[in-house]
Amino acid sequence: MLGVIASPAAKAATFQPLEIVTKNGVHVFTVELATTEEEKTKGLMFRKELPDGKGMLFDFSPEQQVSMWMKNTYVSLDMIFIAADGRILRIAENTEPLSTKIISSGGLAKGVLEVVAGTAQKYGIRAGDRVAHPLFNGK
Repeated sequence: MLGVIASPAAKAATFQPLEIVTKNGVHVFTVELATTEEEKTKGLMFRKELPDGKGMLFDFSPEQQVSMWMKNTYVSLDMIFIAADGRILRIAENTEPLSTKIISSGGLAKGVLEVVAGTAQKYGIRAGDRVAHPLFNGK
């Protein structure tokens, strides 16, 4: 009999604070880090909800063109593409659940923050705003 049993440690996520500085002030999120290829491939797939103020930060070091999709993702998201210096390059708002349409960073990105759809509009997050997190120039 063959089988693979994932240890509980394999499912343990790392959560960290992340701040986005906008014209409206500083907005703090609690983000789950996706750093391994497996974590980045799975992302937020199969989850039924994503609470406001929570998200997933994908580490694509070194900075590169990034393509995402919504395959097996049930929750509509805002995808925030972030350059190495922490500047927001682009925001793909209200992505279509379960879609295999490619969503591009539109430039070199070091990270992608996925938050529940409507977050960018709710908090006034725009391209050019700054993200503070250790992934981006140690800030």
